[in-house]
Amino acid sequence: MTPVQVKRALISVSDKQGIVDLARGLVEAGYSIVSSGGTAAELADAGLEVTKVADVTGAPEILGGRVKTLHPQIHGGILADRRNPAHVEELEAHSIEPFDLVVCNLYPFERTVEHPSVTEDEAVEQIDIGGPAMVRAAAKNFHSVAVVVNPASYDVVLDEIRSGGEVSLETRRELAHEAFMHTAAYDAAISRYFTRKDVLPGTFVLSGSKVMELRYGENPHQDAAFYRDPGAPMGLAAAEQLHGKELSYNNLLDTDSAWKLVRELQTPAVAIIKHNNPCGVAVGESLLDAYTKALDCDRISAFGGIVALNEPCDGETAHAIGEVFTEVVIAPGYDAAALEALTAKKNLRILRADRIRLDVDIRKVAGGFLVQSADGPDPVDEAKVVTKAQPTEEQWRDLRFAWIVAKHVKSNAIVLARDLIAFGVGAGQMNRLESSEIAARRAGDRATGAVCASDAFFPFRDGLDAVVAAGASAVIQPGGSVRDDEVTAAADEHGIPMVFTGRRHFRH
Repeated sequence: MTPVQVKRALISVSDKQGIVDLARGLVEAGYSIVSSGGTAAELADAGLEVTKVADVTGAPEILGGRVKTLHPQIHGGILADRRNPAHVEELEAHSIEPFDLVVCNLYPFERTVEHPSVTEDEAVEQIDIGGPAMVRAAAKNFHSVAVVVNPASYDVVLDEIRSGGEVSLETRRELAHEAFMHTAAYDAAISRYFTRKDVLPGTFVLSGSKVMELRYGENPHQDAAFYRDPGAPMGLAAAEQLHGKELSYNNLLDTDSAWKLVRELQTPAVAIIKHNNPCGVAVGESLLDAYTKALDCDRISAFGGIVALNEPCDGETAHAIGEVFTEVVIAPGYDAAALEALTAKKNLRILRADRIRLDVDIRKVAGGFLVQSADGPDPVDEAKVVTKAQPTEEQWRDLRFAWIVAKHVKSNAIVLARDLIAFGVGAGQMNRLESSEIAARRAGDRATGAVCASDAFFPFRDGLDAVVAAGASAVIQPGGSVRDDEVTAAADEHGIPMVFTGRRHFRH
C-alpha cells in the first residue's frame, strides 16, 4: 500500500500578522510545517512543531541569512508539477518531498526606503532574494501548489483546506495571480529606488495598489478604480474620508486639482474647482473671508463644486459651505463645530489630507504613456519687467497670486485677479483671445484695476488689448513669442506694467 503523503507547507514571512493562527490551523488540518529564521522561531514559541529549512536541505543558513531556501530540496519540492510523471519520479529519485502550500511575503523594502535617512547599504539589505524566488516558483506551479502572499487570504485558504482537504484549483490560480502582482510591485519599488534621481529612466516601471473600485469612470459606461502609488501615501492618496458618499472618478480628479492649487497659496486660502478648473480662488484675512470671496467669484459655477481649504476648517466656514451644494470638502483638519455642520449634509464627502508631494505626471496615450516632471513652483521674484511702467507692491502681490492660479487652469488660461481674489477665469479655449474675453466677461466690473496672468505668451496683441479693455492694470506672462516686442509696445501704449517669467504653464 502506498503511504499517505503528509501535506507540507513552507512558511517564511516578513509580515507576521496572523501567521501563528494560520500555521495552527494548518497543523490541525494535518499539514507539517517547514520554516526558517524569525518565522520558525515565532511558530516554535507559539508551541507549534516546525521543521527548519536547514534540516530539510542539510545545509546551514549562510551569509547572515542571505542564503537559506535556495536549494534543490526546497525549490524541487515547490516546482515539481505533480501532473508530470517524470517530475514525480525525479522527486523520488532525489528524496525530495513536495510542498502543497507556500506562504511568503517579502522584506519591507518600501517601508525601509521611506525614511529619508536610510543609507544605500540599509536599503540594499532589504532586497529579498529567496522570497521572490519561492513566490514565483509556487505561482508558476499553481496546478500543484498554492501560494499565499497576503495575510488577508489566510482565512480563505484555511476554509478550503478544512472543507475539502486542499485549496481549489480556481483559488490557486487567483492566488498565483496575486503573487505575481506582489513580486512585480516589489521589483518596481526597487527599480524606482535605484532610478529615484532620474525622472525619465530608460524603462519606466509603474505599479500601484487598488484603494477602491469606483462606481464608474468619467461616464457611467466606463469602469474605473483608484490606485495608490507604492510607499508612503501622499496627497490625495493619503486623504482620509470622514463622511459622505463614496468618491467618484470625477470627484477624485477635481479634488486633486483643488488640493494642489490651494496648497500653493498662503493661508488662509480657498479654491473652488469645477470640471478640473478653478471657478473661485481667494486668500482672505480668515478662512471664512477667503471662502466668501472665492464663492463670490462665480456662484453659479460653484454649485456642485469641490472646495479645498489650506488650513483646518472652523464652524463658521463650515456653515457657509453648507449653504451651497458642494460635492467634496478637503482640508488639513476640522474642528468639532465644523464636523457637526458639515456632517449634517448626508452626501457631502469630507476629506482630511495633509502632505503633498510633486513627483511626475503620467498620462496614457494609445499604445503607451507620457511621463514628465511635475510643474512645480517657479521663482516669480526673478521675473523680468519688460515695460516702462513698474508694478506697484500691491500689483506684485496680485501678480504672484494670479500666476499660481493660472498654472492650475486648463490651457489656454487667462486669470484676472485683484486683492488676492481670482474674479475672472478663462479656461480651455482654442485661442488666447477667447480665453481673455471669457475671463473679462466673468470678472465684469471687478476687472477694473485687476492684474492678468496668462499661462503662455500672447501670440498677438489682441489678447492683451482685450484684458486691458476690461480693466486690467498689469500683466504677467512667460514671454517668448516672436511678437513679444509688439505685445510689449502695446502694454507701453496702454501705460501698464508687464512681467515676463520665462516659464510657461500649459495644462492640457
